Amino acid sequence: MRECLTSSDVKRKAREIGFDLCGIAPAADLPELAFFRTWLARGYAGEMAYLQRSADRRADVRSVLPSARSVIVTGTVYNTDVPYSTEEADPDRAHIARYAWGEDYHHVIGRRLETLLEWMQQVSVRPFEARAYVDTGPVQERVYARHAGLGWIGKNTCVINPVIGSWIFLAEIICSLPLDVDEPSMDQCGECTLCIEACPTQALVGAGVLDSTRCVSYLTIEQRGPIPEQFSSAIGSHVYGCDICQEVCPWNQMPARSDDPAWQPRGVWANAKLSTLAAMTDDALRDAVRGTAMTRTRLVGMRRNLGVALANAGREQG
Repeated sequence: MRECLTSSDVKRKAREIGFDLCGIAPAADLPELAFFRTWLARGYAGEMAYLQRSADRRADVRSVLPSARSVIVTGTVYNTDVPYSTEEADPDRAHIARYAWGEDYHHVIGRRLETLLEWMQQVSVRPFEARAYVDTGPVQERVYARHAGLGWIGKNTCVINPVIGSWIFLAEIICSLPLDVDEPSMDQCGECTLCIEACPTQALVGAGVLDSTRCVSYLTIEQRGPIPEQFSSAIGSHVYGCDICQEVCPWNQMPARSDDPAWQPRGVWANAKLSTLAAMTDDALRDAVRGTAMTRTRLVGMRRNLGVALANAGREQG
C-alpha cells in the first residue's frame, strides 16, 4: 500500500485501464451548479421527471456522499474511424448518434471505473468512501469535468477538449480522499455560434442552454408517445439521437478516433438503412439493439422514430 495515494497515481492508472482523460475536481459548491434549478424551472427537462426528483442531490455531490472531498472525472473517446455525416445525400440512411453504435457505454465504462476504484482501495493505506457513476447518478458531471480540466462546456452543452474534441463519455468517482485538484478549463468557443445555428429544432436557446423538449435526441429517445407535429419534419432521418451540434463544431474537425472494439458499429448499425430497419421483425430489431444504449427508447419508440424518418424520406413503413 502507498503511504498516500496521489492524483498523479490515479491519473496514471486511469490511462493504463483505457481512459483517455482523467482529472480531479473539488467536491465543492461550484458556481455553475446553481443553474440546474433555473433550467428545471423553465421546463427544459420535459418528461424527464427523474431530474426534478433528484434536484436536491444534483445540487452538490456532498448530498450523495457527505464525506466527499474530490471528484475524479474520466473521459473516453468513442468516435470511430467510420465515415459519417448527417449531411449525406442518401435518403435511406438512418442516422444514429455515434455513442450508440457499439456496446452500451454504461456497462463498458462502468466495468473500467470499478477496476479503477478497486485499485484505489487496494493501494491506499488511508480508508475512504466512494461512489462511482456512469451517466446514471445524480451528478452534474459536465460541471465537474470542466473543473477537473477535461474541457469546457461548449455552447452546444457538450464538454469540449481542445486536443481530442467532444466525442467523449464522461464518468466519475466521488471520494473522500483529499486529492490535488486540477485547474478548470477555460471557455474557447469564442464568438462561434455554428452549433446554435445548425440545430434543426432550435433547441439551443442560448449559449450552453438546451431546451430538451425541442432537442432531436430528447424527442427520439426520452419522449413518450407521438413526436410533436411541429418537430416531425426537423427529425429528418434521425432514428436515435442526434450529432449535428457536434459535427459542425470546429473543435471536432480533426477529432481523436478510437479503435476500441467496444465502440465500433455493431451489425446492422454500420451504415444503417431506414428500409432495412423498417423491414426487420420485432424480434430481430430487439436483438439488434440488445447490449447497446438504444434499449432506452424501447421497441415502440424505435418504430415511431422509423415511421417519422420514412415519412420524411417520402416512404411508408413496412
